[in-house]
Amino acid sequence: MFGIPGKQAVTLTPAAAAQIARIMERDGAKGLKVGVKKGGCAGMEYTMDYAHEVDPHDEIVEQDGAVVMIAPMAQMFLFGTEIDYQVSLLEAGFQFRNPNVTESCGCGESIKFDESLSAGQAR
Repeated sequence: MFGIPGKQAVTLTPAAAAQIARIMERDGAKGLKVGVKKGGCAGMEYTMDYAHEVDPHDEIVEQDGAVVMIAPMAQMFLFGTEIDYQVSLLEAGFQFRNPNVTESCGCGESIKFDESLSAGQAR
């Protein structure tokens, strides 16, 4: 929908691809659906959920056995994002390196995008 021919909307690090592939196999999911919604102290939050059905409007990214589905309204916000999976002593989780983010909150849970992207687009 908002892509550039020949360029994936998001890329996955090897760690993220491996974790998504494990989730797909363990839970019988067809992939991981990624989106954004209004919320958090900076204004927007990422959403992630198991996808058991493929929405024909989703952008599909396949890499190393992992499938990521990007909701239509999130595509312009996520274009160019690298998704990583990191494990530390205290926590494990997906990390987003998104060039479209202009601010994030102190806790790292919410983000703000350039005003030209978010003007009435995310709901």
